[in-house]
Amino acid sequence: MYGSVLAVAMAAALSGLMVPLRVHINAVTPGLVLVVPVVAGVTVGGFAAGLVATAACFLIYDFVFLPPYYTLYVDREDDWVALVVYVVVMVLVSRVVAAANVAKAESELRAAEIRRLFDLSEMLVRELPAPKLLDTIVSSVKSGFNLEGVSLLLPGADGGLEVAASAGAPLSELDVQRLSARAGDPVHLAPVPAEGGNFHTVALVATGQAIGLLAVRGSGGSKAEQELLRAFANHLALALERARLREEAVRARLLEEIDTLRRALVGAVSHDLRTPLATIKLSASALVESGASLSPDDIKELAELVDAQADRLDRLVSNLLDMTRIQSGALELRRQPAALGDLVDEALLVLGRSGRSAEVDWLVPDDLPLVDVDHVLVRQVLANLLDNALRHSPPRGAVTVSATSGADGKVEVRVTDSGPGVPPDERERIFQVFNRREAGGRGGLGLAIVQAFLEAHGERIWVEDARRGDGARGASFVFTLPTVPGAR
Repeated sequence: MYGSVLAVAMAAALSGLMVPLRVHINAVTPGLVLVVPVVAGVTVGGFAAGLVATAACFLIYDFVFLPPYYTLYVDREDDWVALVVYVVVMVLVSRVVAAANVAKAESELRAAEIRRLFDLSEMLVRELPAPKLLDTIVSSVKSGFNLEGVSLLLPGADGGLEVAASAGAPLSELDVQRLSARAGDPVHLAPVPAEGGNFHTVALVATGQAIGLLAVRGSGGSKAEQELLRAFANHLALALERARLREEAVRARLLEEIDTLRRALVGAVSHDLRTPLATIKLSASALVESGASLSPDDIKELAELVDAQADRLDRLVSNLLDMTRIQSGALELRRQPAALGDLVDEALLVLGRSGRSAEVDWLVPDDLPLVDVDHVLVRQVLANLLDNALRHSPPRGAVTVSATSGADGKVEVRVTDSGPGVPPDERERIFQVFNRREAGGRGGLGLAIVQAFLEAHGERIWVEDARRGDGARGASFVFTLPTVPGAR
């Protein structure tokens, strides 16, 4: 309609411009000018509008520009030829322009479809969490097809379908129940009666098996749109299958890591338990089997040995519980001002008889400020470091605990032993969980817990070569603690 009106109006306007000049121009010229209204009509209104424009221009050409003027009579053969050629050419032009317009429209439609599929492909290659992926799917389909509502249904625990994500107008509970009742049937893009209107359904099929259902409302239901929606459904099914496989891979990797951690835990605990249990077993057997043949001093020594190894087992259990707190994220700080010397004394009490406190030297300046720490955690840090130092020092070796106050509001604490030291290439790994060097080297739970407790305070720990005045070898475990602001 609009194309026909436009063509007639243009033909009238152009004719009005050419009428004053018709005695000075060739009779063919108006025919050439009147091609423009026909092309404009076809472009706007299609082939039908082109035919209307051709008829209107034919009449105007004959009535206005061919003598005798203002009549439809044609008295010359040349004019008849011009009119016939004009009509034939205009019909052909209308057909060609209309076909070109149709091809252009189809090309634009295909380009839009390709863009939508490309956007969807970009969505598929992104690593999205499952909930966000489901929301992205329904929102992409709704916006891509200009729909009223889209719902994605996935199998539920009870075997029926559940709405996993939706955009726009949602499905009613009755709709979901009716779809669940026919979930086992072949699903296709066929209208299904529903409350408030009709919706279309399409199965999401991956690897030959339906993994979900897409329900769309407000679709025109054209064949081209249904085919494109099926292509979308195939891509969406691949995205869901990929997300499922990714979750299974993460779950399998997590189970593998848990199994590795379990084996490492069993290995580390077995190693740490072997020595104290063997000592307790031998001491207890000696007490039971020897009876009165042991002197009181021997009995006392064996009893003290059992007591010391029982303390060691108790510390091992405490370390296991602490590691469980660390890995579960249940570690909380309760900071309070404390004197470092008091924490060292408490750590030696925790070690009990195995602490051999007579061999521990405590060097601290009188003006050392109070530290702002969690008493329980730092006490355990000192206990673990002292136990580590005493176990790796010779029987008559000395262990020194010293502290200095830095200008940055930190207290630097050193626990120095007289043992074999720690090679430079081992100084990072000894703080790893369950790390243990061959031939009874340092490592295990104790140092890993020390590092975790200090990092919870925002501090750090490292290992240096011992700087002892007597020339003995050894290792210094150095760590920092925060001081109470303004405290001296």
